[in-house]
Amino acid sequence: MSFGTPAWFWILPVLGILLLVGALARIRKQRQLRTWISPKVQTRTGTSVGPELRGLRALLGALGLLLIGFSLTRPQWGYTWREATREGLDLVVAVDTSNSMRADDFSPSRLQRAKWGLEELTNALTGDRVALVAFAGDAVVQCPLTRDYGAFLMNVADLYPGIIPRGGTNLERALEVAQKAFDETSEADKVILLITDGEQHSGNLTQLTKRLVDKEIRVFAVGVGTEDGSLIPLDTSGGTFLKNRNQEVVKSRLDEQTLRQLASNTNGFYVRADPRDFGVGALIEEGLAPLARAQLESQQVREMEERYQIFLGLGLLCLFLEAFSRIPARWMRRAVA
Repeated sequence: MSFGTPAWFWILPVLGILLLVGALARIRKQRQLRTWISPKVQTRTGTSVGPELRGLRALLGALGLLLIGFSLTRPQWGYTWREATREGLDLVVAVDTSNSMRADDFSPSRLQRAKWGLEELTNALTGDRVALVAFAGDAVVQCPLTRDYGAFLMNVADLYPGIIPRGGTNLERALEVAQKAFDETSEADKVILLITDGEQHSGNLTQLTKRLVDKEIRVFAVGVGTEDGSLIPLDTSGGTFLKNRNQEVVKSRLDEQTLRQLASNTNGFYVRADPRDFGVGALIEEGLAPLARAQLESQQVREMEERYQIFLGLGLLCLFLEAFSRIPARWMRRAVA
């Protein structure tokens, strides 16, 4: 036996306590009644019944309430098999892990804020397959397409600036690796979610954008950073900052134009992240929700049979019999007559 809503078990001890308090109150009332009115008078006026009937009434009432309370836990036994299908789209998330993602215009850093945003997004997904690509000057698939959101988030948590040995930012390479992570046989809509500050140091997006359009792969871009930009700290103390080859301190700024154009050219969607709102709501409602989901999986699922109706019916029957037993016998005789 299993239970659909075991959290309702708390109601059984509560009902037990209430029934015990009620029984003690009835016993006290009977004692007080015997003090003031003799048993003969009670019987004659109909204010007293035999101890057997009182016990039966109490048993029926208590049993009825307990059975109804037990039915709330939804007892189940036995099972049937049914076919369950899963529908969803394929989402490849490409996350910029270059040094510019260390910038603290998003506290504590752009990359950390992106990881929190991905956790929020993943918690809102239902049935979609996700993959993870980390990129900088090169790109690597960190997690292949999966519905195991726990495994996906573990890989997201492991991202850090420098996880890709080659420095710089190559959006072309990131998108090229991301498109190869898709399942070519899937009929679901395909989306690359590109999370970056948009600064591109190498690569050419023109030819790749055409290939993405031909394969009906959309690019949803999330711009992480501010227009004013920020220095790039190389340690937690913030005392050392990234410098270029001329030993000049580098300041990283959000490049929205590249991301907007990329999203527009692939019939995608652009969101500018905010330090307080990563834009997950807009991504889901305006970007992902309208897309077509395809059947990605079909399997036989064992479904437990609900049996709460038995206990609910018995409980109601007990309460009906308890109420029926309260009808005075003389009323019954008159009704029959």
